[in-house]
Amino acid sequence: MAFKIVRNDITKMQVDAIVNTANKAPIYSLGTDTAVYLAAGEELLLEERRKIGFMEEGEVAITPGFQLPAKYIIHAVSPYYIDGSFGEEAKLRGCYQKSLELAYANGCESIAFPLIATGSFGYPKEEGMRIAVDEISAFLLKHEMLVYLVVFDNESTGLGRKLYPDLQAYIDHNYVRDKRGEEYGGGIFSAICGAPSMSRMCESMPFAPRAMEPKALGLPDDAEGNSLEEAFWEESQAALQERMKHMSDTFQQYLLYLIEERKMTNAEVYKRAIITKQLFSKIKGNTNYHPDKGTAMRLCVGAKLSLDETKDLLARAGYALAPCDKRDIIFSYFIEKEVYDMIEIDIALEEHGLPCFIE
Repeated sequence: MAFKIVRNDITKMQVDAIVNTANKAPIYSLGTDTAVYLAAGEELLLEERRKIGFMEEGEVAITPGFQLPAKYIIHAVSPYYIDGSFGEEAKLRGCYQKSLELAYANGCESIAFPLIATGSFGYPKEEGMRIAVDEISAFLLKHEMLVYLVVFDNESTGLGRKLYPDLQAYIDHNYVRDKRGEEYGGGIFSAICGAPSMSRMCESMPFAPRAMEPKALGLPDDAEGNSLEEAFWEESQAALQERMKHMSDTFQQYLLYLIEERKMTNAEVYKRAIITKQLFSKIKGNTNYHPDKGTAMRLCVGAKLSLDETKDLLARAGYALAPCDKRDIIFSYFIEKEVYDMIEIDIALEEHGLPCFIE
């Protein structure tokens, strides 16, 4: 059916089953676990959990939902993350696989997951998200079910909540400004400037022609009497020359150049972008690889690009960030704020009724 990422309190989800990050022993601990027990009815749920007994990491079991809106609670024992070499990934994948299979076997048509093991259990968030997406997507290829990933519950202080008032103002300003431009004839100019070839030309020139004159910058001398204007000029010229060396780079070539320039590893980039290692290897191995726009945008997040660099890289794949597209505007906002978090971006898109990147 569908896979949606939402920001909500999992105990209030109107679904057939919710998944709880359970302990091995029939007890509950702080966080989501406590919230689930208290909302369901502490003594009722503990009594059922005691009947199940001790469980190993990666195992799941089902109980009634009692006082929850959900009919069932699936208890998945999360693996504690040490360093990734103790079978944590296989156990975490098992939590998702077995929970989905158990829900399906019990006739569930909808289920809500937390982002398992990424809180007090210590699993890296981006890696945990990638595993969740992998397993849920694989299940939905063969089965019909509505699956929610509830990334933040009521106790969270997610970054998105702090940014939201500012985000709405940013959307309103940029979206309205574009419409006003169309009304007064700016649409043609916007279309021309939005073209990839023009974007690359404009972005390769960091200053307007007059501003490129050293003495026009108005910078003072430093304490030793050296001209800061000349130093700034030399630095900007060096940066411009370096960029010009890569003017003819393909999307793949320029991406790899930017990654190397930042001294990042490939794994850092594809994990932050929440794309698979296999897809990144395919891109890396093909100079003329042409990604879809969503993948290209995710890689901009993965490489922590500035907005100018993002526009430049996208242009090399033939794409542009459209000021009349709210999805592109929200993406631009997060890039401008240097919030390189695909989960937060997708939650913002979901809450504005827009297609998510992670599906």
